[in-house]
Amino acid sequence: MSMAQPGMTEVQSDVTEAQSGMSGAQPGMTMERADIAFEVNGAAVSVCVPPVRRLSSVLRDELRLTGTKVGCDAGDCGACTVLVDGEPVCACLMSAASAAGTVVTTVEGLANGRLSALQASFLDHGAAQCGICTPGLLIAATALLERTPNPTEAETQDALGGVLCRCTGYRKIVAAVMDAGRFASEFSKDGAAPHPPAGTFSPYSDGEKRQAPAPAFPSPRSDRRMPISGHAVGSSPIRLDGLPKITGGEKFGGDSFPAEALAVLVVRSPHYHARFAFGDLDSWVKAHPGIVGVFTAADIPGKNCFGVIAPFADQPALAENFSRFRGEAVALVAGEREAILDLDLADFPVRWTELPHFLQPCEAQAGGAKLIHENRPANLLTTGFVERGDPEAALADAAFTVSGAIDTSYVEHAYIEPEAGYAYMDGDTLVVVACTQAPYMDRDDVAKVLGLAVDKVRIVPTATGGGFGSKLDVSLQPLIGLVAMKTGRPAALAYTRNESMISTTKRHPAEMKATIAADADGRVIGMVFAGDFNTGAYASWGPTVANRVPVHASGPYATPNYRAEGRAIHTNGPISGAFRGFGVPQATIMQETLYDELAEKLGLDRLDFRLNNCLRNGSETVTGQRLESGVGIAECLEALRPHWKRALADADTFNSANETRKRGVGVASCWYGCGNTSLPNPSTIRVGISASGDVVLHQGAVDIGQGSNTVIAQICADAVGLPLEKFRLKSADTAITPDAGKTSASRQTFVTGKAAEKAGRALRETMLRFANVSEKAAVALDGTSLIIREGEATRHIDLSTLKADADGLVFRAEESYDPPTLPLDAKGQGKPYAVYGYGAQIAELEVDLKLGTVKLIKITAAHDVGKAINPLLAEGQIEGGIAQGIGMALMEEYIPGRTENLHDYLIPTIGDVPPIETILIEVPDPEGPCGAKGLGEHVLIPTAPAILNAIRHATGVLVAKLPATPSRIRAAIRDKEARR
Repeated sequence: MSMAQPGMTEVQSDVTEAQSGMSGAQPGMTMERADIAFEVNGAAVSVCVPPVRRLSSVLRDELRLTGTKVGCDAGDCGACTVLVDGEPVCACLMSAASAAGTVVTTVEGLANGRLSALQASFLDHGAAQCGICTPGLLIAATALLERTPNPTEAETQDALGGVLCRCTGYRKIVAAVMDAGRFASEFSKDGAAPHPPAGTFSPYSDGEKRQAPAPAFPSPRSDRRMPISGHAVGSSPIRLDGLPKITGGEKFGGDSFPAEALAVLVVRSPHYHARFAFGDLDSWVKAHPGIVGVFTAADIPGKNCFGVIAPFADQPALAENFSRFRGEAVALVAGEREAILDLDLADFPVRWTELPHFLQPCEAQAGGAKLIHENRPANLLTTGFVERGDPEAALADAAFTVSGAIDTSYVEHAYIEPEAGYAYMDGDTLVVVACTQAPYMDRDDVAKVLGLAVDKVRIVPTATGGGFGSKLDVSLQPLIGLVAMKTGRPAALAYTRNESMISTTKRHPAEMKATIAADADGRVIGMVFAGDFNTGAYASWGPTVANRVPVHASGPYATPNYRAEGRAIHTNGPISGAFRGFGVPQATIMQETLYDELAEKLGLDRLDFRLNNCLRNGSETVTGQRLESGVGIAECLEALRPHWKRALADADTFNSANETRKRGVGVASCWYGCGNTSLPNPSTIRVGISASGDVVLHQGAVDIGQGSNTVIAQICADAVGLPLEKFRLKSADTAITPDAGKTSASRQTFVTGKAAEKAGRALRETMLRFANVSEKAAVALDGTSLIIREGEATRHIDLSTLKADADGLVFRAEESYDPPTLPLDAKGQGKPYAVYGYGAQIAELEVDLKLGTVKLIKITAAHDVGKAINPLLAEGQIEGGIAQGIGMALMEEYIPGRTENLHDYLIPTIGDVPPIETILIEVPDPEGPCGAKGLGEHVLIPTAPAILNAIRHATGVLVAKLPATPSRIRAAIRDKEARR
């Protein structure tokens, strides 16, 4: 460690370029300041800042208007959109000097103490999920509605096209904007709705969020108000954490850095593989006023490695001597914010010696290839394997077989919020406040790296602006923790967009081969699958992908003879980790495209072929698990049948009239095991009644936009038998909430929901036992009075007179749930999951045969959710997952060194997502809460194969390398034409 010497002159400033040393920082930006005056949200303001400072930084750092978000600092994402003299502008591209004399409106100024009609419509339609892009969308839509009060869908898409959303799939956003006029007509003359009570699920310093009565504005949908007692499940109340998302009040990782915090810069490897050594760090620190210290791996007091799966925890927080991938962290520079802003790392004393590297699994597996990790043979991380029956004999005896190979690319998570957070010492406890999907996992890794007892680390999750799996791994948590420990001062860091993209995990690229066989009657009798998954330089979730893929590669179909192998292979490429599906989307592309070919060989309708072979109650899976009940794939496929017939007829009509453009229709199915694979997977929920008459729900499941804050509260409310409006949430915080497990693997509704159901029932039983009444009694709360009615008798219990525990609760219950699974044996036989979810989708599209371009027309999605706890949120999950599936199929390809920003890396925009028709299928599973199953991962899985099958239907060619870009589609068409 190199620290500034006592007496060093430090740059002191009351101005910051950003809330960390990285966000928006450009070397050499600090310069002479000027007084700049303008109007913001109706108030005159004056700031003294460098004239070239970004307007986004001025708004956030000088004026503390953090509703304006920063996702890229390049004008690519639109999250920072504000109105300047009534026109939408990316605040990250506008200088402070350019704002002089203008009138600026941010999301905080859309309605003064009241909701605008547009904001109310966003709430009503569920148009905000994680909420990080919501302010930019609201601002852009406000400008549209000012000039066009009743816009068409095309006008809406055009106006909002510059703002990216990664969660929603845009459909509910479009609906909310087009429907805003209905709210305006019901409101007062100024078009504003009364603002819901300020306490409605807004964060408190102790991690508490309060649920107040339903927002007091007219709603065109009668079911959007708070459900009555006992009827929360199955209704769609406005999401309990929705208000701060649409007012700008939500605090994400970079929104509340302490003013006195040191800013942190990360020095990263510019090479895929290199040896490095540091020069004279002490002299370098002394030569840079305002720099407090430099920290390297030598300063780490604990075990310098972390990882989500203990036996494979191999990633150093700061690399030692060698870097294994481009972007790996090797050192930290901490300093005063203004010093960091003016810092040029070109003279940082580190010497690099570039070494040979491998980016492809075939290179890493070649004979004589140097090992990336000495303790792993042949650069193989791990292998997953499932075998049942005699697949070779089945393939040899089959009437029909098809074989194929598919390759997929790296896919970037591209959440709009880059990683951000701060750390500080609270006595002898290290507190880390950051965006995350897994607070307890973060706690354990940070404690290990920094040599602290687990109870001396506290993780306080902020609102998380998208995650999709990548925010399961720690990123900046141990880094800012190290600086805070070493300096005694708070330390803050927000990754730049480039930094986020080069250093965090990706979806595994896959190289897959498979053969599937059927008998003469069209029954699938065997399948062999092999997939190599590029897991990059470190393990992350590579073992999970390798093990989950062989279980799922059969699809939701009876396959009596089967062998599947998944291999996670190390390279010097980006680390591959968890991304919505853990490898199953890749494997499903292989399986579902072969199913289309097999159906064609058999002369069968593609939908009928799937129905004839799908799993049903009583079926056995490829792991030998007997599915007694709750198998809903047949219901999903049957629900698609009328849409399938109509789509095929439409395509035939179109194709008969067009030569250069052809329509295609594709179908694909999915299944997905909810929770960990054959591993413990517990969640714990605590709920109680306070002396003041609130129901306090300790809910540690991090809501990253999927709606767990609302869904879990709905389940618990009905289990207790009290209205949802009485609930007060203590959200995820390792100091105050029990461990609800990580937000991943479609487990929160199922696993944590089950724990909430158990805890709610236990609390109800405790209250009824106290009142000495039967379980049929009804409970209610009126102020501090607990009212219990049984028959004609009514009893009032004054809660304020009862003794409260340390948490202020007079009645309490805490329950855990861990799904019943069994380990897989050497052949992959066992019970890996207690509950599976199912789904199927139809993609309709049009291909320009000359250009290779694809126009999506419609996607119809039928998903078995067991029980739709909140139908509107379920629809939002489906639409958002489909949008990501569209990206995977048609445009998303992360290429290290080339697509490391949101300009060169393409994700679907509002114009890329077609109409989506959602069909919620409810085939209850007795294991799930109220029969519910998980949903989040499932909805992405069928989309890409359905699109590829539709392209094949339209063109007669299968694109075997994803994404299916126009150049690849055109090349496949040319190859087909050349073979004629």
